[in-house]
Amino acid sequence: MQRRIISQFSYSKRVHCQLSPIFFFASRRTLTLGGEGVDDPLYADVPRPCRRKSERKPYPTPMKILIRRAKEEKEARKAQPSRVLEDPPDNGLLVPELIGVAHQVYQAQQSLLLGLRKLIDVIPVQRCRFCFEVHIGHMGHEIRTCTGPKSGFRSSKHVWRKGRVEDAVYFPKCFHLCDRVGKPRVVHDERFNIKRIPAILELCIQAGVDLEKYPTKRRARPVYCIEGRIVDFEPETEKDEMRRNVEASDLGTKTEEMERNSNSHNPSHFLTHSNNGEEKSLKELSTTTLESWFEMISGAKKIMEKYSVKTCGYCPEVQVGPKGHKVRMCKASKHQSRNGLHAWQEATIDDLVGPNYVWHVQDQNRPALDNSLKRYYGKAPAVVELCVQGGASIPDQYRSMMRLDVVPPDRDEVDLVA
Repeated sequence: MQRRIISQFSYSKRVHCQLSPIFFFASRRTLTLGGEGVDDPLYADVPRPCRRKSERKPYPTPMKILIRRAKEEKEARKAQPSRVLEDPPDNGLLVPELIGVAHQVYQAQQSLLLGLRKLIDVIPVQRCRFCFEVHIGHMGHEIRTCTGPKSGFRSSKHVWRKGRVEDAVYFPKCFHLCDRVGKPRVVHDERFNIKRIPAILELCIQAGVDLEKYPTKRRARPVYCIEGRIVDFEPETEKDEMRRNVEASDLGTKTEEMERNSNSHNPSHFLTHSNNGEEKSLKELSTTTLESWFEMISGAKKIMEKYSVKTCGYCPEVQVGPKGHKVRMCKASKHQSRNGLHAWQEATIDDLVGPNYVWHVQDQNRPALDNSLKRYYGKAPAVVELCVQGGASIPDQYRSMMRLDVVPPDRDEVDLVA
C-alpha cells in the first residue's frame, strides 16, 4: 500500500513539473496581451514609466561613444594646449543657420500656449488631485493607476479636478545663463540670485533670440581654449559695443518681421465669430495649434543638435548649456552619495518639453474608459489628444500609439474575448 502511494505521488510530481513550463509561458503570453509585457512588437511605441525609481534614464548616446569622444578631446588638448575654438557655438558665437529656427520655435511656443488656453475653455482637461495623471474630456477615466497618497484606500482610483494649460504640456525651468561660454555653471550660493525660465525659452535665447527681460552676452570673436579652460581675449571697446548693438537691432528687425508673418497664423485670428459657425473656427484653431506643436518640436530638435542640453539621470531637472549647474537640489534616488548634486547626462526632446501622455478616447459619446478594458486603449500626448478632440486630423506618427485599429469591446463582452 505504501509503495502504491509513493508511486502515485512521484507520478503526480512528474506531471506537475511537465505542466509548469506550459503554465509559465501561457501566463507570460497573457500578460503581454494585457499590456504589461514588453515583448509585443505591435505597440512598442506606447510609453511605459520606469518600473523602479532607482533606475537611471537611458543614455541617448551609447557609453562607448561618449568614452571615445572624451579620449579624443583629451588627446587634442595634449597635442595643442592653446588653440582657438573654431566651431560655433562652442567658441561663443551663434550658429547662423539656427537663428531663424530659434525665432520660429519661440513664436511656435507662444502660439501653442495661446491656442491651448482657448481650447481648454471648450474641451476641459481633468487632473488627478493626488498624482500627475491627466485626462482630456468632460469626465475622467476609471482606470486604476493612481499612485498618490493613500491610493490603496481608493483602490488606485483617481479623484479628478479641473486642469490647466500646465497640465497639458510641461515646460521645465532652468537657470538663465548671461554668458553660456564664459560662465557656464551656476553654483549653489547663486541659486536665489539667478532667474529660472522655461528651458525651451533659454534654448531659443542661446540660439539667437534677444529678449530685454533676459539679457545675454553676444560675442563677435571666438574664444580660446587653454589647457581645457575657456579664455576670452575680446576687448570691450566702443567698436565692439556698436557692433553688438547693430547685431541686436538686426535681430530685432528679424523678430518684428517674423511676428508680422506669424500674425496671419495666430490662433486668436480664428476665434472671431464667422457665418459658418463656431465649429469651423474650433477645428481651424485645433489644426493651427497642432501645427505649432510640431513646428516647436522639430525646431527644438534641430537646435539641440548644436546646443547642448543636460538633464539629471534620476529627476526631471534640466539645464541648457555646455555644463550642468552645481546647485544641490536633487532629491531623487542616491542623492545622498552625490551630496544633493544632479547626475547630468545628455537630454532628449521629452526632457525639454514634457508631452504628458494621456489615454486616447475614440468616442466621446461612449461611457468612461473602463479599467478592465485598458489593454485595448492607446495613448497620445495631451496636446495631440486635445487638438484631435477639437477636430484636427490625427497625425500619422501617432496612429499606432493611439491604437486606432483596435475596437474595444463592451464591458459585458470582456469575458468572451480570448
